[in-house]
Amino acid sequence: MVPVVFPDSTSLWLFSLAGLALLLIPGPAVLYIVVQSAEQGRRVGLASVAGVHLGTLVHVGAAAVGLSALVLASEVAFNVVKYAGAAYLVLLGVRKLLNRDPDAAVEQRRGPLRQALLRGAVVNVLNPKTALFFLAFLPQFVDASRGSVWSQVMVLGLVFVCLGAITDSLYALAAGTVAGALRRKRTLLRSGSGAVFIGLGAVAALAKRT
Repeated sequence: MVPVVFPDSTSLWLFSLAGLALLLIPGPAVLYIVVQSAEQGRRVGLASVAGVHLGTLVHVGAAAVGLSALVLASEVAFNVVKYAGAAYLVLLGVRKLLNRDPDAAVEQRRGPLRQALLRGAVVNVLNPKTALFFLAFLPQFVDASRGSVWSQVMVLGLVFVCLGAITDSLYALAAGTVAGALRRKRTLLRSGSGAVFIGLGAVAALAKRT
């Protein structure tokens, strides 16, 4: 049985502080969550948070076993993941812009939250920049001399996921609360969210490996 090795306490605290500082700066994932929460309510926003961080767990596991390094080392594999994610975001945006049913948002909020969770997971899994982030950030806090590098990466990744779930949930709750007063302006919210998704898709398509 391969022993599980934890990072030393100093590295763990430094990583937690650095990770929290990065998470408090809104990025594409936060923007996605805020849009979902603003348009469809806090429950959908929180389901999106759960989905995004399920996707993060996939990247953490891939980084631990070295799969992320293989994807990022191959330009073809990187581009396949990149353009698939970009196309998915653009598709979501176009569907929102073309949806003229004023009751669609209400019905979607009443429906199961599984769709929001799955969308969040897909959006983050198909973001090669997340893989690049973990490969560039996590190794700085791993001590190879302690042994079992993969388990140290997993521990740090899980800490990051927990911190991210907390900060992103706060964004979702805030966006859902503020948007409650704007709920009657569904057309404006839907058009705005559609434009945001298309913009995120364009940003994803322009992502570079370095």
